Amino acid sequence: MIDPEVERKEILQHYRRLLRHAKPFLKGNDAKIIKKAFNTSLEAHKDMRRKSGEPYILHPLAVAQIAVEEIGLGTTSIVAALLHDVVEDTEIEITEIERDFGLKVARIIEGLTKISGVFDYGTSQQAENFRKMLLTLSDDVRVILIKLADRLHNMRTLGSMPRDKQLKIASETMYLYAPLAHRLGLYAIKSELEDLYLKYTDTDTYRELSYKIRQTKSSRTKFIKDFTHPIEEELKKQGFKFEIKGRPKSIYSILKKLKKQNIPFEEVYDLFAIRIILDVPHEIEKAACWSVYSIVTDFYQPSPQRLRDWISTPRANGYESLHTTVMSKTGQWVEVQIRTKRMDDIAEKGFAAHWKYKDGSSQHESALEMWISRVRDMLETNDSNALEFMDEFRKNLFVEEVIVFTPKGDLKILPDKATALDLAFEIHTHIGMQCIGAKVNQKLVPLSYKLHNGDQVEILTSKKQHPTAEWLKFASTSKARTKIKEYLREDKKQKCEIGRELVEKQLEVLKIEKTPQNLNRLCTYFGIHNPQEFYARVGIGKIDVKDIKEFIFDPATEKVRSSVAQPNTFDQELRKLRGVNSDMLVIGENTAKIDYKIATCCNPIPGDEVFGFETEKEAIQIHRTSCPKAIELMSNYGNRIVKAKWTDQYELVFLAGISIKGTDRVGMVNDLTRIISNSLRVNMRSITLDSQDGVFDGRIMVYVNDTSHLDKLIQRLQKVEGVLLVERFDS
Repeated sequence: MIDPEVERKEILQHYRRLLRHAKPFLKGNDAKIIKKAFNTSLEAHKDMRRKSGEPYILHPLAVAQIAVEEIGLGTTSIVAALLHDVVEDTEIEITEIERDFGLKVARIIEGLTKISGVFDYGTSQQAENFRKMLLTLSDDVRVILIKLADRLHNMRTLGSMPRDKQLKIASETMYLYAPLAHRLGLYAIKSELEDLYLKYTDTDTYRELSYKIRQTKSSRTKFIKDFTHPIEEELKKQGFKFEIKGRPKSIYSILKKLKKQNIPFEEVYDLFAIRIILDVPHEIEKAACWSVYSIVTDFYQPSPQRLRDWISTPRANGYESLHTTVMSKTGQWVEVQIRTKRMDDIAEKGFAAHWKYKDGSSQHESALEMWISRVRDMLETNDSNALEFMDEFRKNLFVEEVIVFTPKGDLKILPDKATALDLAFEIHTHIGMQCIGAKVNQKLVPLSYKLHNGDQVEILTSKKQHPTAEWLKFASTSKARTKIKEYLREDKKQKCEIGRELVEKQLEVLKIEKTPQNLNRLCTYFGIHNPQEFYARVGIGKIDVKDIKEFIFDPATEKVRSSVAQPNTFDQELRKLRGVNSDMLVIGENTAKIDYKIATCCNPIPGDEVFGFETEKEAIQIHRTSCPKAIELMSNYGNRIVKAKWTDQYELVFLAGISIKGTDRVGMVNDLTRIISNSLRVNMRSITLDSQDGVFDGRIMVYVNDTSHLDKLIQRLQKVEGVLLVERFDS
């Protein structure tokens, strides 16, 4: 039984906590405005509850709390966070918000309110919503920051949502919001979003790594204490005001490392980073950080390959820090990050802290401002559909940077993997359009040359040069791709016009009327979908007008076409098979009428957690929820995701891959194949073993019934003498 009085006290407790954190920066009427926003939200949401059963008002309160405490935003953002769902979920209109709380708050809430309306099959409502939200970025970055706070709270409370919603929301978060948090410098939020994604999509791995990190906590604490002791003593001796933190890396980043280096948990030495935070005046920051670097490397040997200087050249999101990896006395690599209080604030609070230090330094400001203006350019020049736009956005704005120089020494920052052609367009559209190649460090290179940090690049042009469709293969920045597409569209339009005139003249010669039916007959005969495309092909000479002959228009020789798409009966068929009350596709059971395929990107087998994805060709693809493609599919095509599970039947067999490493010896292959074929009656499709200097590395493809069958096989292979590592891999 819910006690209203207990709930009322809990709501007030959250509200007072919010005010406590906001108090230091409140001015004039601020407290009254926040109270008014709280009361408006409380009244609007009074009859609403979250999936967990708690009063809905606790969600906007939590979002406002994150905005203040973890992002460092002010009064306008608190008010907008408290009211962020009222326009979408209640009777209150945006005009009322503007009247009561002003234009700024209304604009932010409008940016946070989802687009309503029906979307065509194959388009993505998530993509449209994200694009709309970004449009407001030009006016007010707080829209994105509050959206990140909203997403973080939703992820923290994801446990009360149904499984399919958990997967969809977690994937969308990983696809867009975690990279966006990284881009805006919110590292703590980015790490937590990644960890929560892992918690809901690969729960077993998450639990296993969390447990291992907890188990090693006491030894880690002692190690950090011993490691930092001599550094602390020296810093005190030299009169530095400082703070030292030792923090473990996020679970997600540890997992990434395990996969990338293909090593077990016990061999990851830099599980944590030591952070030295200095309290020094702005004008001596750089010198102070390098002095501390000198102290650290007096005690510990640094790895020359692992020095990262983001103080001289900050990252595009404003991040400044000096990173080095040093060898401890116990033979472990340790990452040491050296930064000042201001730099740490920007690293933790990102964009919000950037405003706070606006007067102090312009360097990190310009990097962030450049990023925002690149987003603005993309939004203004990009007229592709929302899904294409999202793809471009992620490609261009969530990647690392490459820094190059012009012949005069001007610094240019481009996305990683950018080419000479991208740089040409970055300098000026006109130069991009006429680019024929480049000189990099005095050597001639083609347009497709990928830029490297520190390259000095001179762009070569010719008035006779024009963009071609091939350029799109190696243009990676949004600006370059948009301008090339614009030129190609315009060029195609002109070719269409030339083609149309040629076709009309030929029809006049043949005395054939230019009717829609006759044009359709022409398109059918030449196997082309529409007249515009037909005209374009004639215009560029791919189709000779002399091939347009009278017999094409004779109804007796007309080909029968059935290219008009039939209404989609797929969903109805699926519903029939699942049964009226079931929304779950059971794989291997009554599915003869459903065309489904096991995705080759992740090779799921019974026992794996899976979902179905309706492809455009009306076949369902079955993917593991941890599949590399799952994030993108669930983020962009939520309407095509089908809940799925495996049948309990065991006569089905599935292909799975096993990776195996160990020390080589005579008879090793024989021992491995005997276990696979004899002891568990497993059929093998292929085995490849490569031996070098007494160590072998192998891959085996086997047919198994389910995950427990595969696990048993892995356990038995691990017991073979000389085998060091056996694990499943995605083929």
